[in-house]
Amino acid sequence: MKGVLLVNLGSPESPTPKDVKPYLDEFLMDKYVIDVPYLLRALLVRGIILQTRPKKSAHAYAQIWTDEGSPLIVFSKRMHQKVQKLVDVPVALAMRYGTMTIEKGLQELKDKGVTDVMLLALYPQYAMASTTTIWALAEELVKTKFPEMKLTKVPAFYNKKDYIAAQANSYKKYLEGFDYDHLLFSYHGIPKRHIRKTDVTKSHCTIDDKCCATSSPAHEFCYRHQCYETTRQIVELLGIPEGKYSQTFQSRLAGDKWLTPYTDVEINKMPSNGIKKLAVVTPAFVADCLETLEEIAMRANEEFIENGGKEFLAIPCLNDDDAWCEVIADWIKEWKK
Repeated sequence: MKGVLLVNLGSPESPTPKDVKPYLDEFLMDKYVIDVPYLLRALLVRGIILQTRPKKSAHAYAQIWTDEGSPLIVFSKRMHQKVQKLVDVPVALAMRYGTMTIEKGLQELKDKGVTDVMLLALYPQYAMASTTTIWALAEELVKTKFPEMKLTKVPAFYNKKDYIAAQANSYKKYLEGFDYDHLLFSYHGIPKRHIRKTDVTKSHCTIDDKCCATSSPAHEFCYRHQCYETTRQIVELLGIPEGKYSQTFQSRLAGDKWLTPYTDVEINKMPSNGIKKLAVVTPAFVADCLETLEEIAMRANEEFIENGGKEFLAIPCLNDDDAWCEVIADWIKEWKK
């Protein structure tokens, strides 16, 4: 019997340091997220980062927390429920970190008689720190605890026409009536070394505009290329002219060389460059979360206004948008054939 496991990032149980600390520990100790030897990773995470970060992160989570809980979890559950109603196979929802574990998701499917699982990591663009860690954990669990199951991993969907159309139509709806000077595409950042590590050719990725624009097998696993391609296709569909949009990367950690340009740096310069009305989209996320709500809709908004901007529009993620849920349902139906 066939079934589907949808997987997103996850969330702390509550916006308190007590709950944020174990969540951050699980996340940052993931060898695919901070990809250094275990002892160095433990020193960085447990010896340095977790001494101060939980309190700061808890404060940030508290800014976006809703009566129903974490926005990421709330929106993911709503999306899951809509998708389940559109298909006739069991669909489970799990998170890579936190209590809604991938193991629980697989067990839920097993209890319903599922032996053939479509694994959909809810990240449009492939990255080691997001997609790979989900795939690796799911494969390990199947090997050790669910040997009767077969996994079918869905590749990154950054350039699938129906996904692009869902994004573009959603943006178009929010942009109606907002006479913006500039549209910024802000993607989650990753260390540059992750790009080089996932280069299957071991030579193509020079991390400049040339390599991302030159056809290569490396693009199948190149986060940077996939982000630029998502932007290109959405811009083309919406008919946005050159010069009225740009792309940046957010959420970097200090001490590493991360993908540039940086979202916060670019946004803060925009008012002095004549951009007074700014719209921001975040196509690396399918559900609104800390990075989109606190980092962009709140903090970036505030800084843009402080630096002389007049109007700031943070466009929501796809969340449980009906068209997006139908896209996922169509992928499931196609796989089920």
